[in-house]
Amino acid sequence: MDDNFGFEREAALNKEESFDALIVGAGPAGSFAAERLARGGARVALFDGRPAEDAKACGGGVTSKALKAWPFLLEAGGRLVSEVEMCSPAGRSVRLELSEPFAIYSRRALDSHLRERARRAGAEVFEGRVSAATARNETGEWVVHARGGESWSGRVLVAADGANSPIARRLAGALTNSEMEVAFGYRTPLAETDDAPTVIAFLPGWAGYAWAFPRLDHISFGIATAQDTFDHKALDRLLWGFMVGYYRRRAGGLSPLWSSTAEPSLEAGGCEIEERLRRVAERYAARIPGLAPETFDARRAAGDDWALLGDAAGFADPVTGEGIFYALRSAELFADAFLRGEVSAYEAMWRADFGRELRRASQMRRRFYGDFWGGAFTDRMIGFARLHRGIRRTLCELVVGDQSYLDLKPTLARRAAWPL
Repeated sequence: MDDNFGFEREAALNKEESFDALIVGAGPAGSFAAERLARGGARVALFDGRPAEDAKACGGGVTSKALKAWPFLLEAGGRLVSEVEMCSPAGRSVRLELSEPFAIYSRRALDSHLRERARRAGAEVFEGRVSAATARNETGEWVVHARGGESWSGRVLVAADGANSPIARRLAGALTNSEMEVAFGYRTPLAETDDAPTVIAFLPGWAGYAWAFPRLDHISFGIATAQDTFDHKALDRLLWGFMVGYYRRRAGGLSPLWSSTAEPSLEAGGCEIEERLRRVAERYAARIPGLAPETFDARRAAGDDWALLGDAAGFADPVTGEGIFYALRSAELFADAFLRGEVSAYEAMWRADFGRELRRASQMRRRFYGDFWGGAFTDRMIGFARLHRGIRRTLCELVVGDQSYLDLKPTLARRAAWPL
């Protein structure tokens, strides 16, 4: 009797659980898709392979466009921001007062909130890394395996596991280093009552920017730049200069965050600030997709029984690296296609919805971080914004997500004619 019980237990452990959809990755894209599918009656397995203490490297900014589309995001406990300081590579700055706030989240808090929404909707959440089998099972379903030997099968396989997704590489092809950005940075302490400023600073000598995003209990500092020109030592030193300059300014200092030499001075107390920060700062890093226009044209994000969402599909703004809006929107579009029984229709849906916008951003990226009238375009842009309210308004709308790249040029031309 005991032997028979042991046999039955082993058989039960080896048996594949079958689902309508297997979603690998429980960030915003995967969790929101799982919630939508479960609410529509599908049986969904959501696999969360990221350890709880390992939050994604991300500024955590969620645009007002996203907050208006999905108001439940406000329940995740973000910090609302209505003013941003934007710094040029040469050290000039402009303060932007936003007509609508955006929110800054801890990715631990945001991801956890969305994952729990999916669980409450009926999705089954499994912790731990899984890999997709190269062959289907005998019934033609996809299979994913955990390291412990467990396996699950499903009719549709969804990759929502980030820019490094091995499933996306297999289904849609690998991306080159020139189509990847690197984001890295540090989390540093912040008192709950601290009214710390939000800063975006364009890099001197690199295509990209640094950020200081205060959250509810800490500040996220980071840099995002192209992977193929990444110089970790130089950029890390630049980021530390930015961090020290930020804290010095908050303590009453007047020195700029950036300088023309690309490394702010650490004199007058800066060394002590840096020593203190190095004892408490928590480092993070990740990759972000930044696809070329031709890749947007050719790379597919869906087939008859598979789909790619969010960063795994390459859905991030090539200029800013912002991807949370596109993660959520791609999840929404995919869920609509799935629940209609036409998974492959998701391909045409994302292209019609936001594909042209991302492709246009990709075309603009080189010019945005290039030269204009003998200097960096970002420096000229901030110089104009300091003087002209029409340019300032357009920058505000870009920050909150309300200004499309598709009509950016005519908008700037029209508003440049406004009185100063």
